[in-house]
Amino acid sequence: MISRKILPRAAQKVLRSQTSRRPSDIRTLASAKTPGFNYETGEVNGIKFASRDLPGPTTQLAVVARAGTRFQLYPGFAEGLEKFAFKSTDRRSALRITREVELLGGELFSYHSRENLVVGAKFFREDLPYFVELLGEVISKTQFLRHQLHEEVIPIIKLSQKAILGNTNEMAHNSAHGIAFHRGLGTPLHPTSSTPLTKYLHEGDLKLFSQAAYAKSNFAVVANGASHDELSKWIGEFFNDSPAAPPKDLPPIETKPSRYYGGEERIAHDGGNDMVLGFPGSGAYTGGHYRPEIAVLSSLLGGQSYIKWSPGFSLLARATRSQTRAHISTRNVSYSDAGLLMISMGGDASHIREASEAVVEILKAISGGDIAKDDIKKAIANAKFRTLEAGQNIGTGLELTGAGLVQSGKPSQIDGIADAIDGVTEEAVKKAAKSLLDGKATVSAVGDLFVLPFAEEIGLHV
Repeated sequence: MISRKILPRAAQKVLRSQTSRRPSDIRTLASAKTPGFNYETGEVNGIKFASRDLPGPTTQLAVVARAGTRFQLYPGFAEGLEKFAFKSTDRRSALRITREVELLGGELFSYHSRENLVVGAKFFREDLPYFVELLGEVISKTQFLRHQLHEEVIPIIKLSQKAILGNTNEMAHNSAHGIAFHRGLGTPLHPTSSTPLTKYLHEGDLKLFSQAAYAKSNFAVVANGASHDELSKWIGEFFNDSPAAPPKDLPPIETKPSRYYGGEERIAHDGGNDMVLGFPGSGAYTGGHYRPEIAVLSSLLGGQSYIKWSPGFSLLARATRSQTRAHISTRNVSYSDAGLLMISMGGDASHIREASEAVVEILKAISGGDIAKDDIKKAIANAKFRTLEAGQNIGTGLELTGAGLVQSGKPSQIDGIADAIDGVTEEAVKKAAKSLLDGKATVSAVGDLFVLPFAEEIGLHV
């Protein structure tokens, strides 16, 4: 122990104040039940909203619309709508929006996923009225000018297409979704390089789609770091121009339930090697297809380590130690009515082949009960932590909560998810692993197809 005599006087003073602190003064770690951890919800003028009044000087606000690639009317519409966010509106030019936000020290963002389009801002807490007004204006008053589409939006989309051509990991994941779900969730997250954008992307059609995407029943407003009453007040004042329903002359946004198909696709590529083994996974907690045992199975399989200098406890991490030129990870991607459990492998083709064989052997071992109870306990703890961490993450929580409000009328409250994971039994994990092996798998291989295996070669049914 360091002697107090060699400590500077100021350091000794700090040490005395810390050691004399009463237990009641010491902050404890937040649990899933901590007040303020979950969202408070409401509805004003037909618009659903949710907020967490987190302490702090900043706020994050977002509009979450059911307008991702699954629900787009034509190829490129979700990305086109995303890229038009914060362009010129009926009241402000794009330059004016930029200058005003800069003067307030704020930050603007927009992105889309397979189910959602998210448009939002980060700013000082006291600037909430301005940014609520701005988002209300962006979703209802954007002009969709022709020159902005052809000079700013389409060129950026084409650049992203070129980037994807060299990204074997992105190609494998898009391929896996297409195999698993065909249309809807199977639509690529970004238009492929062969997509005829000029055939589908027109400013007039995008404007019509925006009226459906931003109809009051199709989006929710979510805030972190804002008073619930204040948020309700300003939404009621600044979101009055959003249409109550989509235009009658526009095809309705597709709401057909997702269906899992499975199958195999192989894509030759000389820029790298990636392989995805997919299986029916768990849907979102707010839907009717949530399976907590899938989250535990995902952590049990693992592959990646969360502890520095350690390969981790997961079964795939231990089984693939000799495959040093391949990285492997497992995650469940959840959607409103479906999920896809994906085991992703990238790196040297021969090591990917060996790792894929290990995946099937480990699934057989789990389904047969050849697994230590301590590993199950570790997997439950890891799955619970990952879930709570994701829910506490402000950005992730915004989209999950908004999507839950739009799709089912209830937010994604993470304490309920944590309780469900706590209740997972060893038997449930075994049954989940067996169901994966007995059903149809989704197998996507991108890279050196001479080495990368077929599904049947590693013992999977497609």
